[in-house]
Amino acid sequence: MIRRSRFLAVAATSALALAAPAHADTLREALAEAYRTNPTLQAARAQLRATDETVAIEKADARPNVNGQAALTEYVKKSSTSFFSPDRALTAGVDLGVPLYSGGSVKNSIRAAKERVQAGRADLRGTESAIFSQVVAAYMDVLRSEALVGLSANQVDVLQVNLQATSDRFEIGDLTRTDVAQSQSRLALARGDLRSAQAGLIQARENYIQLVGSAPGELEPPPPLPNLPSDPRMAVEVALENNPDLIAAKERAAAAGYDIDVAGASRLPRVSAFAGYNYQNFLGSIPGSPLDPTDPASPIANSPQTATSSSAGLSLTIPLFQGGRPAALQRQAQARASASYDQVIATERDVIAQVRAAYASYSAALAIIDSSREAVASAELSLEGVRAENSIGNRTVLDVLNAEQELLLSRVDLVTARRNAYVAGFSLLAAMGRAEARDLGIEGGALYDPLDNYDRVVGKWNDWDRDPDPEAQGTRTIDIPPANAEIGDVYGPVNEPGED
Repeated sequence: MIRRSRFLAVAATSALALAAPAHADTLREALAEAYRTNPTLQAARAQLRATDETVAIEKADARPNVNGQAALTEYVKKSSTSFFSPDRALTAGVDLGVPLYSGGSVKNSIRAAKERVQAGRADLRGTESAIFSQVVAAYMDVLRSEALVGLSANQVDVLQVNLQATSDRFEIGDLTRTDVAQSQSRLALARGDLRSAQAGLIQARENYIQLVGSAPGELEPPPPLPNLPSDPRMAVEVALENNPDLIAAKERAAAAGYDIDVAGASRLPRVSAFAGYNYQNFLGSIPGSPLDPTDPASPIANSPQTATSSSAGLSLTIPLFQGGRPAALQRQAQARASASYDQVIATERDVIAQVRAAYASYSAALAIIDSSREAVASAELSLEGVRAENSIGNRTVLDVLNAEQELLLSRVDLVTARRNAYVAGFSLLAAMGRAEARDLGIEGGALYDPLDNYDRVVGKWNDWDRDPDPEAQGTRTIDIPPANAEIGDVYGPVNEPGED
């Protein structure tokens, strides 16, 4: 399999790049730039950071909570039977609550949150792999489109020469007006094909800009694909262990299992400890209070203007009847868990189908490369023979034009097959869970580690802790000039006879 992957890289080198430029963009550089700046990938990372916080949120339910309250009350109208009620009062208090037992709901909620964090990490891996697959396809599309423009441009040049030669022979009476018209028709069609190829190149470059965030320069041929499997069974085995979509589905199913216990916990007793302290001050407003409370002549000289109290204890709550709500919640959680378990099987089926289809596409593209190479070689020999026979009058101009068109189509098929083989091979690696930054040797800075944010936030207790205001991390492409269809002279040699 290593031999085949090397062959694929060599094939891509000869057909898509045709000549390695001195200062060119590489596929690894394109992947690295997309890894740093692609907004879809940046959004997926931010979404995972939001998922990380669910663990801290669930843990908060198991921690002590402290509440303070204060009130200033003005008694506008007092009871007619109360002779010593105050005019106003200031009250303040602090309450501490410590949950001791909650039927397992907090414990299982934390476990479910951790499973969903694991699922979120797998989702991020899947997004990363999907973005890389799109970048590889866009990179190869640019190379293919550039090669097709070169082939089409060369075909126009060849047909122009043919038309001139046909016209010259018509002038001397060697050919007919029909031969000239046939040459003119093929030249017009070739010019239309060139315009279509140029439009396709512009579209491919714009797609590259959308995914990578910068315009493509002169692209180098891609490197060999690593660790391609030797058969579909091996590919499926690896995918069932490493595919991020399947891992995410399994983690969500595990979280749904904990949700069942969380729902059932609402039927169980709850125990908590509490403590409180209260302060009350009548602000000297009790009727009859002298200015000097130490005056023995006042009947209420010793009446206190402040009061304090404190309390502590245990609280037990035993649900007796809740109208069937706990049972409904648990049945609902069970149904959702059942759906999650079947979703695992559905995802597994999808993964198996993707891997087998990608392997089949890759194998077919390799076979098409072999047949297309033979077709190109045969078409070149055929064109050479038809031209020779035409020079002695045994072949018509139409035969020559048909032979040239057949050679062009064979070369287009070869270029397309090489592009398809590389993209299918990378898609196969992606389905196997082996097309991520850690697998591809992405350079240009440290890789994003989702554990860093999780470790940073999971144990925080501070209610006032917050991150900086959010900003977009992806780069915009509004300032990048529109793509064009220029390819330079580097692609000229591909269309010469004998080149493929």
